[in-house]
Order: sequence, then C-alpha cells, then structure tokens
Amino acid sequence: MIVEEEFLNSLRHYFKLNLYEAKIWTALLSRGISAAGELAEISDVPRSRAYDVLESLEKRGFVMLKSGKPIKYIAVEPSEVVERVKKHVHMEADEHAKKLASPRGMDLVKELSLLHKNGIEFIDAGDLSSSVRGRHNIYMHMETMMKNAKSNVTILTSAKGLARKAEALKQIVQEAGKRGVKVRIAAPVTKESADAVRELAAHAEIRHLQKPDSRMCIVDNKEVLFMLMNDSEIHPSYDVGVWVNAPFFATAMNDLFDMAWKEMEPSEKQLKKL
Repeated sequence: MIVEEEFLNSLRHYFKLNLYEAKIWTALLSRGISAAGELAEISDVPRSRAYDVLESLEKRGFVMLKSGKPIKYIAVEPSEVVERVKKHVHMEADEHAKKLASPRGMDLVKELSLLHKNGIEFIDAGDLSSSVRGRHNIYMHMETMMKNAKSNVTILTSAKGLARKAEALKQIVQEAGKRGVKVRIAAPVTKESADAVRELAAHAEIRHLQKPDSRMCIVDNKEVLFMLMNDSEIHPSYDVGVWVNAPFFATAMNDLFDMAWKEMEPSEKQLKKL
C-alpha cells in the first residue's frame, strides 16, 4: 500500500505518531482487521517492529486486539480516535499546568527569573533585540509585552490586524485598562474592523487611521515590536516582527505617533459613517 509522504507527515504531526506507527495505522485502516504480519508487509515496516508498534497503538486507543489465533487487530473508528487524542492532550496539558503551578514549579520559575535578571546585567543594551517569526509567535510576544506594561501601550495596525487582535488580545487589553495603563490603538475603522472597535473601545482609545503604512506596538516608551511585512500580502506563518528594548528609539517612535494621533478621527465618528 502506497501512502503519500505528506499525508503520513500530517498524521505524525496531529496525532503525535512516529513513522512506523503512522504506516501501520493507515495500513490497518485500509483493511479494518488484519494480522501483524500482513500489516508489516503492506506498510513496509520491518516485521520485527510490527508487534511493538501495534502494542503502542493499542495502548493509545488507536487499535483493538481481537483474541484468537492468529492474533488480529481491529481499527478503531477514526472519529473516536480523534476524541481520545483530544482527551489525552487536555489531560496532559492540565497535568503540566498543575506541575508549573506547584510549589516546585514556582521555585523553578524563581530560579529562572533570577538567572535571567543576573544575565541581563551583562548584556549590552544594543543586544536587547530579536526577530519573531510567525504571526502566532508575534501575538504571544505582544501579549507578554502588554502584560508587563505599567503606563502606556500604543498599537498601530491594519483593519484586518485590528480584527485579529480583538480576538487574540482582548483579555490582555482589558486587564491593562483595569490596571490604569493607557491603551491607544490607531487602525482603519472599516466594516471589517467595526466589531473589533466596539469590543475594545471600553478599555482602549481607538482612532481612525486612513493610510496604514506600518504595524507596531510600543510599551512604556521602552519596548518596540514592529512588523516588516504587509499583512495582506504574506501568509501568517511568514510574518516577521522585530523587537527592540531601546528606550530612546521607543520614545522617538511614540513622539511621532503622538503628532499623528492628534490628526486622527475618533473611532465613534467613523463608525457613524459606515
């Protein structure tokens, strides 16, 4: 049986399988019920490994053992396998979260923080910069920046970007607003971003930007995260942001933003025009 490599790689990624497990599983799915020897032959997996692989798949709930001679294996319905995998992932995540929240986990975090703090003292200020690849990672980094904000957050983004941020960063914006952090967002207020504006307006001041030339986030006049690509012309996986911890640069960027901010129309006015 020939199965495309791309399909096997997808199975390995989504179901956390090794190559032999993916091959044996797909072979069994194509038969419904089969013996280990037959599965090894049609999946091109060494016979000596087939039994170990099937035992592993059985323990994880992918297959069932049919008693008798010769021993045969039955494929579990794929939709049921998905539910079992989802349940296992949730259980693993909960268990891991509990470990991190345990006294030992907190002690480790303190040790890591101390190590990082001491290490920072030996880093030149000019070295405090990095690139962030992938939109998901960019938002994660932005979330971290905003969690630590003490006085102000400035965001410049596109209409699509505002809609995405409302979904990804809504809670962080709310928490920042409740802490007394001044959050300002400049973005095109369009039909596409109108719902996002209404969602965020309670905790952030939003103004209409007619020509979005860039995307960036400035926090406390210390950190800047700016994106290098036009978000409408690039796949999210290839989006790239550059983060710098440079108060002089951040203050200069914020001052430029202040001048442009004064000329922008309040979001409420623009919403009425839509």
